Amino acid sequence: MPTVSAHVALTLAQHIDAVFGVMGNGNAYFLDAIETQTDAVFTAVRHEQGAVVAADAHFRASGRIAAGTSTYGAGFTNTLTALAEAVQAHVPLVLVVGDEPTSGPRPWDVDQIALASAVGARTYTVGRADAAATTVIAIEHALTYRVPVVLAIPYDVAALEAGDVPPAPSPRIPAPLAPRGEFAEGMLDEIAHALRGAERPFLLAGRGAWLAGAGSALGELAALTGALTASSALGRGVFPETQYDLGVTGGFGADEAMELVRTADVAVVFGASLNQFTMRFGELFAPGTRVFQIDTAPAATHPHVGGFVRADARVAAEELVTRVAAASATSAGHSVGAEAAVPAGPAGPAGPAGHSVGEEAAVPAEHSVGAEAGHAGRALDARGVSVPTSEAMPGVASEAAPDAELGVTSEAVPGVVPARPWRETVDVAGSRAYETGDDLAPDGRLDPRSAARRIAELLPEDRVVVSDGGHFIGWANMYWPVAAPDRMMMVGTAFQSIGQGWPSVVGAALARRESTVVLTSGDGGGLMAIADLESAVRAAAGRGIAVIWNDAAYGAEVNLYGLKGLAEGPMRIPEVDFAAFGAAVGAEGVVVRTLADLDRLGEWAREDAASRRFLLLDLRISGDVIAPYQQEIIRVNS
Repeated sequence: MPTVSAHVALTLAQHIDAVFGVMGNGNAYFLDAIETQTDAVFTAVRHEQGAVVAADAHFRASGRIAAGTSTYGAGFTNTLTALAEAVQAHVPLVLVVGDEPTSGPRPWDVDQIALASAVGARTYTVGRADAAATTVIAIEHALTYRVPVVLAIPYDVAALEAGDVPPAPSPRIPAPLAPRGEFAEGMLDEIAHALRGAERPFLLAGRGAWLAGAGSALGELAALTGALTASSALGRGVFPETQYDLGVTGGFGADEAMELVRTADVAVVFGASLNQFTMRFGELFAPGTRVFQIDTAPAATHPHVGGFVRADARVAAEELVTRVAAASATSAGHSVGAEAAVPAGPAGPAGPAGHSVGEEAAVPAEHSVGAEAGHAGRALDARGVSVPTSEAMPGVASEAAPDAELGVTSEAVPGVVPARPWRETVDVAGSRAYETGDDLAPDGRLDPRSAARRIAELLPEDRVVVSDGGHFIGWANMYWPVAAPDRMMMVGTAFQSIGQGWPSVVGAALARRESTVVLTSGDGGGLMAIADLESAVRAAAGRGIAVIWNDAAYGAEVNLYGLKGLAEGPMRIPEVDFAAFGAAVGAEGVVVRTLADLDRLGEWAREDAASRRFLLLDLRISGDVIAPYQQEIIRVNS
């Protein structure tokens, strides 16, 4: 006869295929049922925090909800930091835990419901008669609100017989949030009008846009409006046309790209919370930029937002595409009508060849660029003085382009020279460039910039990058491009925690079984989570790489507080041989002191994944090279 724990396991496995955890008294019967009665795959980790981190990373990498599990008491309290991260990052998962018996707490029990509530997670407790239904409700809650939930099995209930597992309905997931009401519709009209009239339109998208599946609609909107695009750190790759994308905004962004963003006259933000890092501490946009935001949050999330629509990013983007396209078609129809009324001269509707029609009939075509007729290649600088466009806006070409580049074709309206979209007038690729760095820093240790650049050249293209937290996060975010938002995840940054890197590898490896999973971690976080080094090596095997940025310090603290004159002893770490750590659990460890030492990565990438070992690169880097985003934080904090 199935037990209560089996009811939970069998129901959970109908919707979740990956479970991560550590076995203990409180979840023994649940894990027995998972292993013997379901097709769900259980992967053991060595610390309970790793159970939640792995489930978190699994969702970020695949979009499929996963579960973690631990025992009660000490096992549960070990999960709290990771649980808080999942809450703040809006990652749905189910944490199945043991709990105190229904008769009351024992000396080693704690108030788990209160602890979970303190970090923002709701607890559902199963009983003998409702275990299956409660499990479905927990999953539904997690998916609906994009949060982790705790599913508790009281100790004296876990092994009780509960009869046959009753059929349970599937979780109900709400439809994407559509704009509602006259205000929302009016604001969408205003945004569409602003985009059509903008000279320098800009679209910014975050992880919310990716989760909504907005990429295609956003690409179409960018093409219709001629907008440059960029993303938050968690939304990189959401726009399909990378040749017009400025990369990541904020401290991870290239300086010239961020200067271009500041020249935008209209900016529309989709599914990005506009936190202090994305907004460069309030300096991402210039004071004159009209900023609109579309998000499922109840209200705008930054004071610089001037217009807000509460809606799903995809739904709103599609609405804007419809509005902009319809307005453009109407405008084109009126233009053709106006041209038909102009008497045709020998060279066409406008008379002499090379002259435009309508109001601009007396202006040579090569000087007619939309509303800026007669001022092509010039713009107003900060003082209001007319200057060459390249001086006013970084990356902007000042030379007039040939007609083919202007988009004029044989099918264009005769005599009409359309305005050249902003995104076609700037050197996007050049603006995204970062400093190359030196082979070695002045202190004789590896320059992390040159190391990051060289690693990017050698990494497999199918990579999924998982990042721990710390000063080093700038290097992967700046130098390692990824194909989509679900191929770069930073578990820990929402809660500003470190030590979640190794178990992130476990979840990502199970979610993306055919991809190469690359961990980027510092030595401080790597040591904090060292219990799950073995888990990462076991789970990813020959499809896993770890890059440890080993500067023998808590780099962020040295940069923020050491530079202020505080005692650096607590900030320093005796240099650890991570390569030896890796070798001890079956990985291949390589100490990297020069760029030439990275050649082993290129060789490894060409080897058969089934026969090669997990590769751990222990980079002995200089702590004197400070990442730009950290310099930004230092400036603000000083």
